[in-house]
Amino acid sequence: MTIDEMRQLSLEAFLQRLGHSPTMQKRNDLWYNAPYREERTPSFKVNKDRNVWFDFGLGRGGDIFTLAGELVRSTDFLTQAKYISDTVGGNFVPIPVPRPVKERVSEPAFQEVEQKMLVYDVLKGYLSERGIPSGVAARHCRQVSYRVHGKPYFAIGFQNVSGGWELRSRLFKGCIPPKDISLVSRQGTPTDTCDVFAGFFDFLSATTLGLTGGNDALVLNSVGNLERSFRYLDGYGKINCYLDNDEAGRKTFEALRTRYAEKTVDCSRGYADSKDLNEHLQKKLSEKVTNNKTLKFRL
Repeated sequence: MTIDEMRQLSLEAFLQRLGHSPTMQKRNDLWYNAPYREERTPSFKVNKDRNVWFDFGLGRGGDIFTLAGELVRSTDFLTQAKYISDTVGGNFVPIPVPRPVKERVSEPAFQEVEQKMLVYDVLKGYLSERGIPSGVAARHCRQVSYRVHGKPYFAIGFQNVSGGWELRSRLFKGCIPPKDISLVSRQGTPTDTCDVFAGFFDFLSATTLGLTGGNDALVLNSVGNLERSFRYLDGYGKINCYLDNDEAGRKTFEALRTRYAEKTVDCSRGYADSKDLNEHLQKKLSEKVTNNKTLKFRL
């Protein structure tokens, strides 16, 4: 199979070959759960007309070769091409992809991005549903407004070290690129300990629960950013890992343990009955409300 033949492969058929089916279709856009990471809400889009993909969770996209790169975690073109060839096999019949008659000029997915203090009640309400006090969120998050294809949106924003934003609301989970890790350094007193979290709601949950103390904190914002975290974590003597209780979380912890050995501490045992630290926080708050209602009833 030649490179040109690979370029003609339909992304829809390629993903189907890998065992991934779209969860929904909107016009010419197919929505999937990202094929290279775990997620609960589909944020991976394939445009059938242009035969390109975009991952709103990572804030990047491209063609079949860049997708192969994400799947094999390699930027080497020959490695990507070999993976595509091995996946489709000799008996695969490529689905022809229509070429656009006119080349369209691409534009940024997010436009007119602005950020300010958290003021919208709907965002504060969402934080409350997740168990996060407004005061905790206000210290670490911003209200981010933006436009996508001319339509206005807003969300809770958590900035990363490259200036990008992790976005969360009741309706959306994504990223304004560039995608990167986030680092929260405690000012004034140097610390030898860093707490590691998968997502920023886990960090906010730990802060709410009083687990972080005076430690620095590193939020991966995606387990795919793990290697980017090493240059920051290498300088710490102790690394507390508050990762998810799933396969991705376990693999991430094992990768950290392989690199840092006895420096790493698995803190997920403290919330073994929950999928992540935020769910653990919500359970504790729910139990507290139930106990208070029981006490009032007895009185």
